[in-house]
Amino acid sequence: MSKLTLKTEGDKYVIVTRRFAAPPEAVYRAHTDPKLIQKWMLGPEGWTMPVCISEARPGGKMRFEWTNGEGQGFYLTGECLELEPYSRIVHVERMHLPDPTPDNHVETRFDADGKGTLMTMRMTLPNAATRAAMLATGMEHGMEASYVRLEGLL
Repeated sequence: MSKLTLKTEGDKYVIVTRRFAAPPEAVYRAHTDPKLIQKWMLGPEGWTMPVCISEARPGGKMRFEWTNGEGQGFYLTGECLELEPYSRIVHVERMHLPDPTPDNHVETRFDADGKGTLMTMRMTLPNAATRAAMLATGMEHGMEASYVRLEGLL
């Protein structure tokens, strides 16, 4: 059973929540340290991330490249806009499938929740059509597979 919840709001928002049995500092670090990101943010089984650039500072660049080892792959580019250590990350990202998607503005919060962390990710897409296309990919399945891996690292 998935621990991830995904809800839509209005025409262009997606809100993802997930609880982790680890402190906010650890979950935040796993979202900013490229060596950790490369171990867990892999999506479905069989995928790898041979390129992982995550410059965790305002104006820092992001580039994640995934491959399934069978000639299929895609990548994400983006920029960090704001960071509040251990509590909040704001960035903009675009997927390249191979053409770039419109910008997705993402705010991720890491709030203490009992003995763990409640992560809340709020995505803002430019319009309803872009959001619908993103949701049609079934992204929540790859996200949850990645978060299960992350739990094993925390």
